[in-house]
Amino acid sequence: MSVSGRIVNHSLYELDKGVRQLFMLTVSWTDLPGVVARLAAERVDHYVHRLNDSRVNLFFGRTALVETVRRFVDKPLYELTAEEDFMLGALLGYDREQQCRRYLKRTADTGRRSHVGEAAAAPVALC
Repeated sequence: MSVSGRIVNHSLYELDKGVRQLFMLTVSWTDLPGVVARLAAERVDHYVHRLNDSRVNLFFGRTALVETVRRFVDKPLYELTAEEDFMLGALLGYDREQQCRRYLKRTADTGRRSHVGEAAAAPVALC
């Protein structure tokens, strides 16, 4: 079994146990048919996003998450907006604080920060 096949098997185990709901795996075009066949056998939704002539990013997992990725990952990942990048990281289950720090860093120079002297919004009661 290929390395990609072993990773998919482990990912399917995590999916079944509810550990994670969405996965991204970079695979070669050569390995793709076998991996997709394995996902199809388990009735796991997937989306193939072409990287280049030799590799693809394969997203797979719960249908709603895969469909969400399918709708906005239509370009190279480095071209995602800060918001798209944040959403993808959150969907993939990446550490939330790290995702927030990454988002803040990417948006630091876009003028979205509040300016010194602006009135702060009143705190909202949660209960």
